[in-house]
Amino acid sequence: MSANRFPASPVSLVRVVVAQRELVAELIRGDIAGRYRGSMLGVLWSLASPLLLLAAFTFVFGTVFQARWGNASSGHGGYALLLFPGILLHGLMAEAVTRAPGLVTAVPNYVKKVVFPLELLPLVAVTTATLHALIGFVVLAGALVVVNGALPATVLALPLILLPYVLLILGVTWILAALGVYLRDIAQVTGLVTMLLMFLSPVLYPASALPAEYRPWLWLNPLTLPLEETRGVLITGRWPEWGALALYTIVALAVACAGYWWFQKTRKGFADVV
Repeated sequence: MSANRFPASPVSLVRVVVAQRELVAELIRGDIAGRYRGSMLGVLWSLASPLLLLAAFTFVFGTVFQARWGNASSGHGGYALLLFPGILLHGLMAEAVTRAPGLVTAVPNYVKKVVFPLELLPLVAVTTATLHALIGFVVLAGALVVVNGALPATVLALPLILLPYVLLILGVTWILAALGVYLRDIAQVTGLVTMLLMFLSPVLYPASALPAEYRPWLWLNPLTLPLEETRGVLITGRWPEWGALALYTIVALAVACAGYWWFQKTRKGFADVV
């Protein structure tokens, strides 16, 4: 059997996505519909969940602990607006990463079919999570317009921040999807790790709140840079730090390529395990 049965180059991925674009669209529709099948609110849960988290965190940290973001967080409304980008970005990552270990094992019939492009499963999961996050960003944009009267021009840079973040998540999802076939316990770890990443990143507090000696470690968290830059372009009207964003993009591309390569190189044993 040819060693190139499962090509692992980015070019091969693009070819598969283009050739199977109708299948990708159908998988995304099925993923969204299946998640909310039977529920009364349906897809509105993708908005209700982050809003409920936002309300809880605003009460606990804004009222009970009286956390503040300097002059920017005047009142609970300002604090909530600063929290919301972090909740959305963390939710995007958490949704994709926690699902990743079970993506392949959940569809054993697909694994047995050599012709089915299993590499699309992580892509579909990340795309679905991204669409849910975008709904939240639309709501956040509307709230900012109501509060401030308009969005800053820097909002145009938001796609340049979100794209590398999504690519990084996609690479990690490919890695975990493959590992989840061989190491079933990894599914128990991902939820804990994503929860820790929330508290070890400036989701609930500004990076400046940490002691100076700990701040460099905070930037090792893959959530920190996109979160800080998202707050900057949406709320404070600050353009991204282009050098840091360029470096992050390079790392994200490398992780995405490595994740896809790992998935393709390990998938030849999926059928024996599943």
